[in-house]
Amino acid sequence: MKSYDLRSDTLTKPPAGMRAAMAEAEVGDDVYGEDPTVRRLEARVAELLGKESALFVPSGTMANQIAILVHTRRGDEVVVGEGTHCMHFEGGAAAAWSGVQFAVVGRGGLFSTEDVLAAIRPKAEHLPQTSLIVVENTHNLGGGRVFPKDECELIGEAARARGLTLHMDGARLWNAAVATGVEPKALAAPFDTISVCFSKGLGAPVGSAFVGSHERVRAARRFRKMLGGAMRQSGVLAAAALYALEHNRARLAEDHAAAHGFAERLVRVPDIEIAPVETNIVLIKTANADAGSIAERAAAQGVLIHAMGPRILRAVTHLDISERDTLQAAELLCGIMAS
Repeated sequence: MKSYDLRSDTLTKPPAGMRAAMAEAEVGDDVYGEDPTVRRLEARVAELLGKESALFVPSGTMANQIAILVHTRRGDEVVVGEGTHCMHFEGGAAAAWSGVQFAVVGRGGLFSTEDVLAAIRPKAEHLPQTSLIVVENTHNLGGGRVFPKDECELIGEAARARGLTLHMDGARLWNAAVATGVEPKALAAPFDTISVCFSKGLGAPVGSAFVGSHERVRAARRFRKMLGGAMRQSGVLAAAALYALEHNRARLAEDHAAAHGFAERLVRVPDIEIAPVETNIVLIKTANADAGSIAERAAAQGVLIHAMGPRILRAVTHLDISERDTLQAAELLCGIMAS
């Protein structure tokens, strides 16, 4: 039976060209700062995002948690949107490592400058102090929504005026750039720090980067060591990320087209609601049907999707499944959901 795996864009396997780049990578000890491939990757990412420096880390979770450590003190409050990854999907790490709490604003992962201003705490001994605002772009639980660039700029201005810092969880920033036609550095401009991922839509097997000023990246390097993320001959992994940046960014448009096609096939299914598709994530909300049961029945027919909650299913397009196969998966899913 043919399998159509749409659970996540992290499921991709390195193609032959990427494997060759990994095998041929020039390496050194990155803990000593002597891995030339890692240094080349960090310089390239900093250039793409218009920042001074970057730090290669094993995961997006580590990049986000390093950002919180860099920007906050214990007892601080971090302003985030609904369902933000660093609050929802990182194992409670912000509470464990940084000792911070979250203030949730907006709806569906997006929020306005007014939302932020209303959430900022007054200066008082008996209140937590607001120190950081986190924007997730694109937003996973929001269905791959792109956070509007103009709003990010306004939020950045408001943050700076009040002595706050602004971090972007840009795990899928590459998708946002392709979807909007705006260069990554322009989307990153309002932010003090950014995290970006190489192992989602870009198809590398592992790795993310923390990006910002020289000073903040120096601080991040120490936190990376404390969290166990300092690696030795990690140029083998950095080579995969460099290959992904070179070969797989522009083709994200293909994933977006496949996601739109997938959603269009499902509109004829009764009693479901499909969130507007902006990038490579399709969120399907059922009126009454159990999402877990649908996912199980779909898997039995070779269609793998993710139950995100009792009534929410997620499908994610990626480079290892063609648009044709994505549409075939949609047809199978239509039959399952309509039965």
